Amino acid sequence: MLPTVLTVASKKKRQSLDLSLPSSFCNENPQWANANVQVEILSENTLLLRLVSSEIKEEAKESSLMMRLFLDMLMEDLKKAPSKVVSYTDEMMAEEDELLYGV
Repeated sequence: MLPTVLTVASKKKRQSLDLSLPSSFCNENPQWANANVQVEILSENTLLLRLVSSEIKEEAKESSLMMRLFLDMLMEDLKKAPSKVVSYTDEMMAEEDELLYGV
C-alpha cells in the first residue's frame, strides 16, 4: 500500500481538539467509518494516529496488547542499557534455521 498524506482539519472545542478526516477518505475506506482513534505522541510536533476498527475481535486486541507490552519492555531495556544491544546477524538466523529444520 502506498503512503497517502491527508490534510486533516482541526477545530478547538472547549477542552478538546476535533480532527476531521476528509470525506474522500471515508468514501475510499468504508471499513473505518466507525473506527476509534488512538493518538501516540512521538515528539514535540509529531503524532501517530491509529484508526482502530470497531470490528476487531477480542483475541486480536489481546494479542496486540501483549505485543505492545513486549515491545515497550524491549524499548525500556534498550534505553537503560544501549550498549547491551546485540545485532541479529545472518549467522544467528542460519543457526536458528538449522535448529528448526524439520520441525
